Amino acid sequence: MSPEILDARRLLCPLPVIRVQDRVQQLKPGTRLAAVCTDPGAMQDIPAWCRVNGHKVIETRREGEDYVIELEVGHG
Repeated sequence: MSPEILDARRLLCPLPVIRVQDRVQQLKPGTRLAAVCTDPGAMQDIPAWCRVNGHKVIETRREGEDYVIELEVGHG
């Protein structure tokens, strides 16, 4: 199943994390979400937020100018 996409391009810290947090609250556990960011800090910030809040990071990758963090919503 393809992940939902969250476009957080052109947003600077802490906005990508805040947008992920807001979207995750609307999703059911087990749903996958891919955050697409241009702020390289998101590669550390979003996985750290996931660890604290009980969500699983599936993959982090760079696609051209974009940084993609794919996560699975936990029960937290």
